[in-house]
Amino acid sequence: MARQTKKTSARGEHKKARIKIAGSAKLNATRRVRIPKQGTFLGRLSKRLMKILVAAAIIACAIPVLLTFLYLPSSLHPVSTLMLAERLNGNEIRRDWVAFDDISPFVYQSVLMSEDGQYCSHSGVDWDAVNVVIDDVIEGERPRGASTIPMQSVKNLYLWSSRSYIRKVLEVPLALLVDAVWGKRRLMEIYLNIAEWGPGVYGIEAAAQHHFKRSAKRLTRKQAALLAVTLPNPIARNPGKPGKGMRRLARLVEKRARGSGAYIRCLKE
Repeated sequence: MARQTKKTSARGEHKKARIKIAGSAKLNATRRVRIPKQGTFLGRLSKRLMKILVAAAIIACAIPVLLTFLYLPSSLHPVSTLMLAERLNGNEIRRDWVAFDDISPFVYQSVLMSEDGQYCSHSGVDWDAVNVVIDDVIEGERPRGASTIPMQSVKNLYLWSSRSYIRKVLEVPLALLVDAVWGKRRLMEIYLNIAEWGPGVYGIEAAAQHHFKRSAKRLTRKQAALLAVTLPNPIARNPGKPGKGMRRLARLVEKRARGSGAYIRCLKE
């Protein structure tokens, strides 16, 4: 009888232990369930932040598109992000807008042959040049420039000047857009009026006055070529006081500009 009582007692104790363990497991499970509630709050916060970032990205992409259509009339004179940055920093800038027909043909001949020889042939992006750059990157070589005048225009107007792959990716669709919306003459007019030609000197009219004391319409072939080769580095290069290397480049551009007839056909229409 005593043995049976001991067995019964042992079973009872074992049962109580199992109940206690089960209770502890339920309690731990309950505690573990509470953690995701905090995670859910953080998840909701993350989703909200993600939506804000996506909305901000959409707005940032929409602004250049809207401005592109806004800038279509020739009566509007766009300013570049670099010009705005200069103003915000309290620096003075010089820029006098001039219509396309009031710019010497020598200027756009020289600029086109120096910066974008296929300007009239492509639709904003020179895909052959882009493919060459991609091949260079794949082979581990230093990539060469493949920026067209439309790509440089959208960089100056809407983007930033520091080099980055993100900027290059954004340049492509925007360049295609401005080329399609503005057309070649309006695009060239805007480009020549926002390009930097020296510290605080923007636009071809201000450049002509600053460096040669004459209007953009009266620039000579030599002066136009000197201004064209200044564009890649307007801070270091001075077309009014060119060095030997700069004069050599200008002579080459001037020679090409003389034979640019077929290359500038889209600007004569």
